[in-house]
Amino acid sequence: MKSLAKRIFLFLLLNAAIILTVSVLLNIFDVKPYLAKSGIDYQALLVFCLIWGMAGALISLSLSRLMAKWMMGVEVIDPDTTQTEERQLLQIVGQLVKRSGLPRMPEVGIYESEEVNAFATGPTKSRALVAVSSGLLKRMNWVEVEGVLGHEISHVANGDMVTLTLLQGVVNAFVMFFARVLAYAVTRIGKQKENTSTSPFLFNILVFVFEICFMILGMMVIAAFSRFREFRADAGGARLAGAPAMIQALTKLQTVSTIEDPRAQNSSFQAFKISTKPGILRLFATHPPLEDRIARLQGQKV
Repeated sequence: MKSLAKRIFLFLLLNAAIILTVSVLLNIFDVKPYLAKSGIDYQALLVFCLIWGMAGALISLSLSRLMAKWMMGVEVIDPDTTQTEERQLLQIVGQLVKRSGLPRMPEVGIYESEEVNAFATGPTKSRALVAVSSGLLKRMNWVEVEGVLGHEISHVANGDMVTLTLLQGVVNAFVMFFARVLAYAVTRIGKQKENTSTSPFLFNILVFVFEICFMILGMMVIAAFSRFREFRADAGGARLAGAPAMIQALTKLQTVSTIEDPRAQNSSFQAFKISTKPGILRLFATHPPLEDRIARLQGQKV
C-alpha cells in the first residue's frame, strides 16, 4: 500500500511539473492557438508539439535518479561503508569508471528484488546512478557482477539516457504533429469553403485515434534504437570488464529465474534485462534475446 501511494504521488508530481513547465514555455514563446477557421498554423503547431513532446521526456530524465530511489527503493551505498559486500561493489564500479573515462563516480545503490537485474539512470554522465538488485547479488559471483556493472557503466559513458530521452521527445512531438495534421485533413474532406468551422469533437476523436497509430510506429523506432544501444553496452562491458565476464554474466541470466519486477518497467532506467517477447512482438522489445547478445560477444571475442 505504501509503495502504491508513493507511485501515485510521483505520478501526480511528475504530471504537475510537466503541465506547469509547458504552460510557462508556451507563454515564453508566445505560442498562439494552432487551429482556427482559416486553417492550421503549422509553425505554431510544430512549436506546440515540440514543447509538449520534449518537456515530459526531459523532466522525467531530470528526475530519474530521484524516481529510481523512490520507486525501486534504492539504498545508495555510503562511500565510507564498512560492509564487505558494499565496499566490493564500490571498488568494482570505481575501477570500471576509471577505465571508461567518466568524469565522476556515479552513485551506487542496492534495491530489494528477487529479479536478477541492474540499471543505470541519471540526467548526465556526472549525475548518474547505478543500482543492482539483491537477487543479482545472491545469484551471481563477482566476475559476473563485474560484467553486469561494466554493461551499466557503458550505458552511462555512452550517454544512453540522454540520447533515448531526446529520441522519445522527438517521437512524441512528431506523433502529436502528424496526428493533428491528418485529423484536420480528414475533417476538411468534402468541405469546399476554407472558413467552414471544423467539428472539435470529431477532430479530437481523430487526433486520439491517429496518435495511437503513430505511437505504435514510434514505439518500434524507439525499441529498435534501444536494442542497438544494448548491443553497444554489451560491447562496452566486454571492453571494461573483459569479454569472458560479460559472456558469463549473460549466460548466468539464461539459467536463473526469469522473475520480473514491474517497478523496473520504466524507460528512464537502462536495465540489464531479458527479452521474452515472441514473434512479431520482438519489434517492441527493448532488449535483444540473450542468445543473440552472447553470440555477438563471442563473435567479437574471436
